[in-house]
Amino acid sequence: MNSSSRKRWFGLVLVFFVCMVGLSAPFQHFAAFPNELRLFSGQLKRLQYGVPVHAEVTVDPHMLQVNGSTNQSLSVNLNEPLSLQPHHSGTTSMKVKLFGKIPFKTVKVNVMPDLRVIPGGQTIGVKVKSAGILVVGHHQVSSDNGAKKSPGEEAGLRLGDLIVKIDGKPINEVRKIADLVEQAGNAHRPLAITYKRNGTYAETQLNPVMDAQEHNWRLGLYIRDSAAGVGTLTFYAPEQGVYGALGHVITDMDTQTPIEVGEGQILQSSVSSINKSQNGDPGEKRANFVKDSKVLGNIERNTPFGIFGKMHENPNHSYSDKSIPVSFAEEVKEGPAQILTVVNGQRVERFDIEISHVTKQPAPATKGMVIKITDKRLLDKTGGIVQGMSGSPIIQNGKLVGAVTHVFVNDPSSGYGCFIEWMLQDAGVLMKSNESKTENKPSATGTAA
Repeated sequence: MNSSSRKRWFGLVLVFFVCMVGLSAPFQHFAAFPNELRLFSGQLKRLQYGVPVHAEVTVDPHMLQVNGSTNQSLSVNLNEPLSLQPHHSGTTSMKVKLFGKIPFKTVKVNVMPDLRVIPGGQTIGVKVKSAGILVVGHHQVSSDNGAKKSPGEEAGLRLGDLIVKIDGKPINEVRKIADLVEQAGNAHRPLAITYKRNGTYAETQLNPVMDAQEHNWRLGLYIRDSAAGVGTLTFYAPEQGVYGALGHVITDMDTQTPIEVGEGQILQSSVSSINKSQNGDPGEKRANFVKDSKVLGNIERNTPFGIFGKMHENPNHSYSDKSIPVSFAEEVKEGPAQILTVVNGQRVERFDIEISHVTKQPAPATKGMVIKITDKRLLDKTGGIVQGMSGSPIIQNGKLVGAVTHVFVNDPSSGYGCFIEWMLQDAGVLMKSNESKTENKPSATGTAA
């Protein structure tokens, strides 16, 4: 074998050896050792790396204790679980030296104040009034000369536009439109329309047209100022007096655009029946607002992760009045979990599910996990996930980890969930660590539950 052949074979062997080392479990565990950890004060965190190596760990014992030790430096076996007990909120570091001599990694540790919330599961009625008049369609108006046109469309208004002012005056009620249109029509002058599109304000002139058949002045627009429906309460944070629900944005049913909330309420609701889900046909909860129902809270925000507002007491019919800890997104694991939801009346029940896939999300994004209903009782009752179940809290290992958001149209036993961390951020009870938003692409067709 000549020199070039030996070098080539040596190179192939070296590449094979590097690949084997890289694919080995210990190496992968080393690579998975985090650069940063996030912990809640007072909540025990266990780390498992399974690496047969001894190391020296150095921490500030007043802020963070390792394996219950109050010493600053501690010899540990990385093949055994590490228990971390944070005591104070703030930022510190954990230095790791292999064999007590070789610097391996300095882990940044962010300790946040302990956060516990009461999980929901109650079916709620949702009433939302938009922050203006939403354009949901165009219609043709027949004038005296026989021509048909939509004045609103000619003025450049599109579906999803939010009319916020007419002639310089704020407007958010459809019933007030007719008088303004009649006044402008009789005076043969245009209406000055201020509208909002994709977060940007613009103005246009709209000339009402007399409807030759009904003898009324018309805009040639279908408009709406409110919406109502049912969903599920996800959590109540008693210390902050706020709640989160739904797990996904409320959109207008005609334009599929997010509703910009002017004001709104959530109320007690009772499930009267279930239309079961089937392949290709997601079912729904049929629910009614309880007569003389108590207003549970207001609606201040409508975001990609649900609705949020003030609530001053835990609603009736809770599964439990006790608060439980919450999980960061990176703590959620594939495996068994439970959801809380209502399938009859107002009784919140607990059902088994499986978290079958978890997406790594360092920044807020929807569809963080794929869940599958495994509870036979729930499958028999609902066929899986149904509309109206969105917001049902997901609990894993005693912690609130997320909320049900969507059902897979072609497999209603499965659907998406969002991480509770993103809902807590939008509720204002958890500080945002990253303001940027990324959206992961769905891997299956789903509809809001």
